[in-house]
Amino acid sequence: MDPDLTQKSLSFNSARFLLSASRLDECPPDVGAEVAFAGRSNAGKSSALNAITANGKLARTSKTPGRTRLINFFSLNRKGCRLVDLPGYGYAKVSRDMKDDWQQHLGHYLNERRCLRGLVLVMDIRHPLTDFDQMMVDWCEHNQLPLMVLATKADKLKFGQAKTAMLTIARKLQAYRCVQHQIMFSATTKRGVDTCREALSQWLESPEA
Repeated sequence: MDPDLTQKSLSFNSARFLLSASRLDECPPDVGAEVAFAGRSNAGKSSALNAITANGKLARTSKTPGRTRLINFFSLNRKGCRLVDLPGYGYAKVSRDMKDDWQQHLGHYLNERRCLRGLVLVMDIRHPLTDFDQMMVDWCEHNQLPLMVLATKADKLKFGQAKTAMLTIARKLQAYRCVQHQIMFSATTKRGVDTCREALSQWLESPEA
């Protein structure tokens, strides 16, 4: 067996930009293991990725939500392990045709990517389970894809308020078997970063189904 796969422990600090793809046929070969991050374009997805990888410049952050229009792949120090930043939706000031085009290619990736081990759904803890979020939860449930809910911007609420918000999210998602992790998260204070890394490692290092 490749010693690369047996001896190196997975390090999220090792994440490096690999490539961007606008279509499925531009993605890396469909082998290994990937975990994808999805979320509305103002949910703090790029900031979450940067916090998880301890690299403030890994994923592009912008004061103009919706700037990420491509599927961005990041390699890790374990051969074949990748993190994937999916295009955000919701506040992007682009044409309807372009939004439809993004959704079509995102759908192709989610439906056809065999090495996808799980989906991280990033949502603002102050505005959880939007229509987009619910659509992604339903998709994961239908396709039996493991789902992690990352409730970001927890630092914007008092701790009691944040706990109440998490309980509300848990109650609304309790019937969904796909939901494996629900994590209170803050890229600013680093709350939830270690918990998220542990869950990601379990997905990426699990034997292929």
